[in-house]
Parts: sequence; C-alpha cells; structure tokens
Amino acid sequence: MLRRFLPLLAGSAVATAALGGTGNATAQDARASAGKPIPFGISHDIASTALSEHRIVNVVLPASYGQDPKRRYPVLYLIDGGVEQDLIHVAGVARLGAIWERSAEAIVVGVETKDRRKELTGPTKDPELLRRFPTAGSSAKFREFIRAEVKPLIKRSYRTNDRDVVMGESLAGLFVVETYILEPSLFGAYGAVDPSLWWDEEALSKSTAAKVGAGQRSRSLFLAVAKEQMEEASAYKRLVSSLRSAKIEPCLVPRPEQTHATIYQQLTPTVLQYLLPPTEPAPPEFGFTVSCSADL
Repeated sequence: MLRRFLPLLAGSAVATAALGGTGNATAQDARASAGKPIPFGISHDIASTALSEHRIVNVVLPASYGQDPKRRYPVLYLIDGGVEQDLIHVAGVARLGAIWERSAEAIVVGVETKDRRKELTGPTKDPELLRRFPTAGSSAKFREFIRAEVKPLIKRSYRTNDRDVVMGESLAGLFVVETYILEPSLFGAYGAVDPSLWWDEEALSKSTAAKVGAGQRSRSLFLAVAKEQMEEASAYKRLVSSLRSAKIEPCLVPRPEQTHATIYQQLTPTVLQYLLPPTEPAPPEFGFTVSCSADL
C-alpha cells in the first residue's frame, strides 16, 4: 500500500532539486505568483420546482473516474454539502479513504442548504419554535427536491451504479433519520452523526414506533451520538428502542469522549467505511474497524 506513494515522494525531491538549480528565481517567482485554479468539483445550478428557487448541488468525482469510461460508481449524498459547509471536509476524507482502501470510491454529491431549519426539519406546532424560526418545517419539500430533481440529474449526468447512500450531522442528521423513518427507499443506507433529535420536543423519536417496519429493515442506519446527547438521552433511547421493537438493529456508535463540535470531524472516516465498504477489506493492522455497540 505504501509503495504507491514512493514515486510521488521521489518526484517531489527531483522537482525541488531542479528548481534549486535553475538560478532563475525571478522568473520562477513570477510564475508562482500567477498561480492556477485547483480542480476540485463541478457545481450545478438547479432551477428547483420543489423549492421554487435556484439551488446549488456540488459534485466531486473519484480519482479514477476518468480512467475507465465503463466503470460505474456508488453515490454519496451529503446533506449540508455546500463548499462553505461540509463538502470539502467529507470529499477529502472520501478521497483519502479510497486511497487507503478503507472505503469504496464514490461520487460525492453535496446538496447545499440555505435555511437549515426550514429545509431539514418537519412541521411543528410548537409556538416558541415558530416564533424563533418562522420558516421551520419544510423537510418534505427538501426531500422532494432530492428525489425528483437532484437524483435524476446525477443519474443522467454521471456513471452511477445502483447504490446510493446519504449522510449528515446535527440538523442534517435529523433530516437523515427522518428520511430513514418516513421514506426509507430513497437511499440504500443512512449515516446520521449526532442528529438533533431534541428538535420539536423530541417529536421524531416519539413518532418512530408507529412508522417503522419492513421498509427500514432492508436499509442500514449508522447512528452516532456525542457527549451532550448521551447526557440527555431520552430521544436517542426512545428512537433506538422503537427501532429494535420493530426488529431493526442500527449500528450504534456512542462517543462520550466527543462533543457535538468534534464528533463529525472524528467519525467521518468511520461513517464512510460503514456506508461504502470496500470490495476487499484493508489489512487488519491498518486498524480500520467499525464497532457497532449493543448498549445505548
């Protein structure tokens, strides 16, 4: 595995030596100061009917995408996938995971949000929430946007296979869990990192028992929670108990040593490994393991 990096290191050394020996620092400085763009991804501007406005969807292709025109890839849908949101972090981890064969190569689709409390939460009758966040409660429209507009765009524009997964954190994690409960067929697997299950007096967890069954059993759910949610765990425990009562066993990853501010950065490689396992597992000495807990 490490051998693949040797030519890169050797090339860097040769390049450094060559630059040091030219004696033409002024010309080199001029070329360096001009710079050039770094290729990263593709941004699509969608005139959304579902949302009645233009929305941005960002796509980052795997490193091997241009090498084999017949190869098809799974798709990772990232909620809060704007360039100024979580796209760069997750796309970078996805690229590194593929290099180390920790997770499969995938097309990363970043679905940007604008008004997160509007787009990522379900309807609420809580007067205090409506006072503070008067636009809240349109997650169904955002789901329609993904189903009817984003996914068809990705399917017709890129070489996808039959597997797609979704991930998100905080309110985006709440949206992921809500989608798993209300429309499990939308994605093949779900990853929610410290989802905001407290929202609307824990309404989502209170409604789970009546809504889950066979549809969720055919889809996997990765559910990680941090210190704060473990200390006030009623919604988390209620959600998991309702799933287990329906014979659904999510992959639980309680992380009391992490906070809401740190857990996403720390767990993204694990989430990707779970959602997009490689064809062949990496050697055990690499330490790439996903440990699902039986305890709440």
